[in-house]
Amino acid sequence: MNERKATISRNTLETQITVTVNLDGTGTSHFETGVPFLDHMMDQIARHGLIDLVVNAKGDLHIDAHHTVEDIGITLGQAFAEAVGDKKGITRYGHAYVPLDEALSRVVIDFSGRAGLEYHVPYTRGSVGGFDVDLFSEFFHGFVNHAKVTLHIDNLRGKNTHHQAETVFKAFGRALRMALQADERMAGITPSTKGSL
Repeated sequence: MNERKATISRNTLETQITVTVNLDGTGTSHFETGVPFLDHMMDQIARHGLIDLVVNAKGDLHIDAHHTVEDIGITLGQAFAEAVGDKKGITRYGHAYVPLDEALSRVVIDFSGRAGLEYHVPYTRGSVGGFDVDLFSEFFHGFVNHAKVTLHIDNLRGKNTHHQAETVFKAFGRALRMALQADERMAGITPSTKGSL
């Protein structure tokens, strides 16, 4: 596969965002967004996805975090779309279950070229560390609409809202890792032999 890296900038009246991704990284990350709990969650994407990720964002946080969180999701999706390219040779599908104490989440992804999100996370509280957890839905909507992926997110159980969110993001990172790896079934296969699979 070719080098899978991208840097995307998005500038609107509300936000100025730059995202850099390396899909074949080691899980290193750096964030300057002004939204600490989102940074903590995006770190899980990098660590568990083995994706190098840098996000710099300035937004209208004096109003609330909505525009910043949504636009980071959009910009991240655009960066993934550019880095993945034509998707040739990737596994395409990925899934993961991740527990954290009492919480358990499942994430399934398809780099289908079609945007679709099923998001079912019944958070037990409305905020963690001052972060409105409803905004995670906006983050993932922004991501899928611009990465052009089908994404199913289900928190299967959980009482601690921090644990619920963390299992979602860890599972998301691991599902990405699976979907983006090379499809070993296609290694060494020529066009003349593909029909026999």
